[in-house]
Amino acid sequence: MLRDSSIRKSLDEYVKRRIKEIPSEIQQTFPNITQIWKCTDEVDFLYGYYVGKIEEGTLHYLLKATRASAGGFVDTFEIRGIIETYREHLKDSIKRGLSVK
Repeated sequence: MLRDSSIRKSLDEYVKRRIKEIPSEIQQTFPNITQIWKCTDEVDFLYGYYVGKIEEGTLHYLLKATRASAGGFVDTFEIRGIIETYREHLKDSIKRGLSVK
């Protein structure tokens, strides 16, 4: 799917940009995460949440950038793979967002 290096680079930049925005989003969106969602591990909960949000945003970004339809062109597993390459950056960003609260 992502054989075009310019598209791949653009997606990488999008994912990195979204990860940088996470600390401020956490402060605004999840002020009392343990009380509201009753989760014991905030980092794991938010990691799953943000992987899904970034995956959805990346899919929209890709479709808009390539003007393609989703039919057969977009492999969500490949998008997830791109996001997973930034696993540690994502977790660090989440931890920064939680530590500021």
